[in-house]
Amino acid sequence: MIFDGHSDLLYDVTRRRLAGEKHVLERRHLRALEAGGVEGLALALWVSAGQGQTFWKDVPEAVGDRERTDIMLLAMRAELAECPWLALVRTPAEAEAARAAGKKYAFLAVEGMAAIGDDLAGIDRYADLGARLGMLTWNEENQLATGAGGDPYSGLTELGRQAVRRMEARGMVVDVSHLNDGGFRDVLRTAEGPVIASHSNCRALCDVRRNLTDDQLRSIRDTGGVVGLNVHHAFVHADPAKQTAEMLARHAAHMAEVMGVEHVACGFDFCEYFGPGNEGAEGLENCSQTGNLFYWMEKLGMNAQERRMIARENFLRVLA
Repeated sequence: MIFDGHSDLLYDVTRRRLAGEKHVLERRHLRALEAGGVEGLALALWVSAGQGQTFWKDVPEAVGDRERTDIMLLAMRAELAECPWLALVRTPAEAEAARAAGKKYAFLAVEGMAAIGDDLAGIDRYADLGARLGMLTWNEENQLATGAGGDPYSGLTELGRQAVRRMEARGMVVDVSHLNDGGFRDVLRTAEGPVIASHSNCRALCDVRRNLTDDQLRSIRDTGGVVGLNVHHAFVHADPAKQTAEMLARHAAHMAEVMGVEHVACGFDFCEYFGPGNEGAEGLENCSQTGNLFYWMEKLGMNAQERRMIARENFLRVLA
């Protein structure tokens, strides 16, 4: 069974509910989740693409990150009310209780905090909602930090450093997957607890800014954190012919060699429903195919216990 530490399903839920659909998760996604053995998810609040992009361009009241966040939260609440088989949880113990009751479970994550502006009370609002994972940025520059789409060298702002401390004080794990290199450096200097990269791969195998260097992998290891494997084709290999489940398994093997297998996890970032350009690697086109990744892990020599650790145990340990 698998815990996927980064899922954008709330994006699909929101756009479809705004178009009049109900029971989106059950009708559109549950069968694939079950086929892929996904028992739990971290559901991301991601709104930073902006009003002019994606479905938000057709939502006139979604004028800013805060408004888009409120709309997504309303959609999430309405959807969860229709999903008695899915429990929103805050701890691994609650996740285990849901699992024992025959339910799937979901943690809440924040993928970029532009919505809070310069008001750190926004972090308290996220924490009060139950959010356990948080990124300071998506790819943009905001008042806290610069994302992977901006200047690679600029670090956290002073407000960003305060945000890291506030997040940890409120029980939120800091996620660096979308930070630039300067922000990564400053988070590792500021954080006192585990730091994660929920959905990033290895630059040694695919040299893109959203992936991590070996030194960065070791830095996350030293905090006790994890790195979640990302299926997005462009983060798996530069050569389209090598954008495959097998190659992503090689990322897992490289992470295990550099960090130790106890720091490798799943953060698949399946988003084929976003449209062209968002495809997963070959053999990992949607979450029903997660078994292909673990097949290749076994072929590369990972034993059953190591595969179980990567599938669920490592990520849930960090959330304890």
